[in-house]
Amino acid sequence: LGPPSGENGGRGSDVYVLPIPALTTLSSVPRCVHGSPGGAGQGTWQHGRNAEPNVIRVPVGTVVKELGYDDPRRAPDEWEAEDEAFQELNDEDQRKAAWRERRWVHYPRWADENVERDTFKQAECAVWREERERRWMRRRRYPDPLWLDMSTAVEGEADAVSEWDVDAPLGLGKKEFLGHMVARGGAGGLGNPNFVSQTSRSPKVTTKGQEGEHITLSLELEILANVGLVGVPNAGESTLLRALTGGRAKTEVASYAFTTLNPVVGVIRVADDGTFEGELRGLKVFEETAIEEERELERQLVEHADHSSFVPDDEERSSSSDSGLVIDYNNADQHPGYPFDILESFRFTISDNPGLSAVYVIDLVGEVPWDELRALRDELEAYLPGMSDKARLVVVNKADLLVPEGGVGGHDDNDEAVEKAKAKLKRLEELVKTEMVILERGEMTGDVGVGRHGGRRTMDVIPVSAKYGQNLKKVVLSMKGYVEEARRGLS
Repeated sequence: LGPPSGENGGRGSDVYVLPIPALTTLSSVPRCVHGSPGGAGQGTWQHGRNAEPNVIRVPVGTVVKELGYDDPRRAPDEWEAEDEAFQELNDEDQRKAAWRERRWVHYPRWADENVERDTFKQAECAVWREERERRWMRRRRYPDPLWLDMSTAVEGEADAVSEWDVDAPLGLGKKEFLGHMVARGGAGGLGNPNFVSQTSRSPKVTTKGQEGEHITLSLELEILANVGLVGVPNAGESTLLRALTGGRAKTEVASYAFTTLNPVVGVIRVADDGTFEGELRGLKVFEETAIEEERELERQLVEHADHSSFVPDDEERSSSSDSGLVIDYNNADQHPGYPFDILESFRFTISDNPGLSAVYVIDLVGEVPWDELRALRDELEAYLPGMSDKARLVVVNKADLLVPEGGVGGHDDNDEAVEKAKAKLKRLEELVKTEMVILERGEMTGDVGVGRHGGRRTMDVIPVSAKYGQNLKKVVLSMKGYVEEARRGLS
C-alpha cells in the first residue's frame, strides 16, 4: 500500500593503494582483494549505506602495474567473467534469462508479468545502453594500463589540501587520504521509485547493484634491501635467509642449483641485548622445503589426533606450563600484534640478491671456495663498477664440517675432513686480508665486522651453519652495524 518508497542501494568499496614508510616488504599484501558490498536500500525512502573503502598498504618504493590485455597472467574482468559464465548456456533464451537474473529483482509472483510490460522493456534497454557505455569505457583503458610509482610517502596530503580549501562548507570534516584508487566499486541498485511512469504508478521491480571493477595488478618493490646475500648457486643463501628470520622468509630450499628463481626479502628484528627474532622461534634445523613441509603435515596430524582424543585437566595444564614468558610463535600470526614487539629495538631487511650492503656467502664444501669469492667480486664489478665496494662481510656457510660427527674421538675420515675444512677457512681469511682490502674515505668507526686501518677496510670472515642455526648472532650484529653505518650516511 502507498507509493513506491524503496530507495537505492549503497556503492561498493573502492580499492586504494597507499604507500607507508612503516612497511618494508610486500609479504602483508594479499594475493586477492575483494571490496565490500554496499548496504541494501530500505523502504520509506532509506538509501543503503556506501561500503567503506578498502586500502592496500604497501612499502614506499612499490611500483604498481596493471597487467596488459594480452598478458596471460591477467584475470578476466567483470565483463569477460560474465561472458564465460554464459558460454555454458547453449540456448539464447537461457542466456537472456540468466542476464536478467543478474540484474533485476522482481516482487514475488510478479516476474512473468513484469517482463511483458512495455515500461520494463524500456528500462531494460536503458540498463543495456548504460552497460554498453561502461564496457566501452573499460576497453579504452587497455591500451594505457595503470602504472603508479610510489617512491615517496604521501600521507597527510589530503590534510594539507583541505586546510587551504576556504570554500568548503562549515562543519565539513577533513577526509583522510587513502592513496591512489586502482579499482572502483560498483554502483548500488535502483529502487522501484526510479521506474515510476504514467502507466506504472507502483513498479514491482528493482535492480541489483553493479559489479565492481576486476583488475589484475603486479606489485614490484624497487627499493633494495638493507643487506643483500651474494653467493654462487647452492651456496646456502636461501637457507641462511630462513635461519636469520626464523623461517618467516618463505624461500625455496633444495639440494640442487638455481632453486630460488625470484628474490625473497625478509625482515630481521633485533633486541637491545643482540637477541634476534630468528633464534627465539624454536626452529633448530632448517631442512629442504619438501622435508619441512612433510614434517609440518605430520605435526599437524599428531596435534589433531592429540586434541581430539585427550583434553588435559586443570592440574595438567598448570604443570605443563613454564614459569617464564612463553611465546607461541606457531599461532602468533593469528592474533593482533606480535610477541617480539616488546623486545624489538632495531630492524632491517635482508634479501638473497644484492642490496645496499653486500654479504658474500661462500660454500665451505666446495673444493676451491677462494675462487668462488674472487668470481663473486668480479661478477659484481662487471655488473656495476664499484658495486663490490659495498661488500661488508664474508659468511662461510656449512661450517658444521668443522665439528666431527662423532664428537671427540671420531673416525679418522671425519678428522681428516675437519682438518681440510679448517685449512680452507684459514686460506679464505688470508685471501680476504690480502686481496679483498678496499680503499675508502671515511672516519674511524667501531662497527662490528669492519676493521679500518688508515682508510683501508677489511672484511670479517664468519663461519656459520645455516642449516643448524649456529653462530648466527655474530652475523646479525655485524649486519646491524653495517645498516646503522649506512643510515648515518658514512657509506
